[in-house]
Amino acid sequence: MTKRKHVSSGSPYEPIVGFSRAVRIGNLIAVSGTGPLGPDGKTVPGGAAVQARRCFEIQIAALEQLGAGAFDVIRTRMMLTRIEDWEAVAKVHGEFFGMIRPASTIMQVSSLVEPDWLIETEMDAVVVD
Repeated sequence: MTKRKHVSSGSPYEPIVGFSRAVRIGNLIAVSGTGPLGPDGKTVPGGAAVQARRCFEIQIAALEQLGAGAFDVIRTRMMLTRIEDWEAVAKVHGEFFGMIRPASTIMQVSSLVEPDWLIETEMDAVVVD
């Protein structure tokens, strides 16, 4: 039987909603939707690019706790409340994943959990031993 491992990022939403930041089963890792929260649990100030960077940092830290890293990412999803921010967010995505080039989606949504979030991101990874 494959063992299930999960990690928390300390998000105040994790215990309320009942989710983990990331879950690993075998060589597959799913990283939950991640908002731009600082270590204090509050939204990081700044535009969509700043918030995207924070989301990716949180997610990559979760991957690392599960024995993976950015190089293992095969898919990313970026949900924006303002589609006009896509180029700024895409540039940040390129900083993290330009050499890795995972499958990726950018979409606009009507709103996110917190009104000051401009972006929420998800990612999936496969660890090849």
